[in-house]
Amino acid sequence: MSIPKTPSWQRRDAGLTARIILSFSILALLYIGFLSALAYVGLDFVSITVIAAIMILAQWYFSDKIVLWSSGAKKVTREQFPELHDIIERVVARNNLPKPKIAVINTNMPNAFATGKGPRSSVVVVTTGLMDLLDTEELEGVLSHELTHIRNRDVLILTLASLFSTVAWYLMQFGFYGGMGYGYGYRDRNNNGAGAMIIVLVVAMLTWVISFLIIRAISRYREFAADRGSAQMTGKPVKLANALMKISGNMRQIPTKDLRQVEGLNAFFIVPAISGSTIGNLFSTHPPIEKRIQKLMEMEASMG
Repeated sequence: MSIPKTPSWQRRDAGLTARIILSFSILALLYIGFLSALAYVGLDFVSITVIAAIMILAQWYFSDKIVLWSSGAKKVTREQFPELHDIIERVVARNNLPKPKIAVINTNMPNAFATGKGPRSSVVVVTTGLMDLLDTEELEGVLSHELTHIRNRDVLILTLASLFSTVAWYLMQFGFYGGMGYGYGYRDRNNNGAGAMIIVLVVAMLTWVISFLIIRAISRYREFAADRGSAQMTGKPVKLANALMKISGNMRQIPTKDLRQVEGLNAFFIVPAISGSTIGNLFSTHPPIEKRIQKLMEMEASMG
């Protein structure tokens, strides 16, 4: 008797892993070039790096608190939302994960996101609009998507990926507005100071632009991976596909002014509050919803 073959979507996604490795490799080469250019012009990079590092560490330490505060999310107990706690407890028990804290936003907009620096300090956030819109299995699919982000440490991955991009951004700002051509130890201040400043600004700008695009690509890959993880956790890809269709369809009924108020959280949401055009997909943190649903339905079909 032959052993049934495991569907490809239930195995490790080698293609996705390869794309992420390639993206990080390109980022690494880009950042090496960035540092080499700075060393070539003799820039005293220590002070700017220290300042940028302090800002990045502060952003990292306070990021989850800032996100919860800016979104209006409130942590809730089992007594307040027993069904929500029940669903998450079932999923984490089946998948040997620590239970995250749970928070709720009181808004009609249906959405969810996860934040936190690691599995044991994470928070899963859902809106009351999402709970009203989805049935139990669809909500389980969405929560499993967010738990996959936590399990995969996506917040940490994207923070590390954006490290030098952030430094490059600060360098550009300092160069444009702070007169970076003075007092920073260029190789030949009398003759080459202005030229060195231009080189640094051009390299910093290229580093930031290319990093911006690659980091967005990594973020889109992580969304596909989280959809896949949800399907693996629940065994019901179609339920997450249904949830995505409901969320995106309902989002069109929300007034634009309300969506604009939460647009800054798009990178966290399971479905962006405002989606861009086809050209804008290059700059988006999420893949097109149609492609996500298509992949989930392919997973469902492979289950027979």
